[in-house]
Amino acid sequence: MIYVKAQPGDTSDSVIRKFTKKVIAEGLLLEFKKKEFYQKPAEIRKEAKKEIARRARARRRARNK
Repeated sequence: MIYVKAQPGDTSDSVIRKFTKKVIAEGLLLEFKKKEFYQKPAEIRKEAKKEIARRARARRRARNK
């Protein structure tokens, strides 16, 4: 759970901004987007393999520079 305490002198806009930054940092938006629609377990595994391959390509490119 994300808590944001308003400090004395904080405006409502600054508190909302702090909250938004914490939500993004925690990755909640991405998690909600992933859970918005049901994914079959096979699709989840397929995406995980794609992500592993993408990271490996990026590592190879970084090593070759």
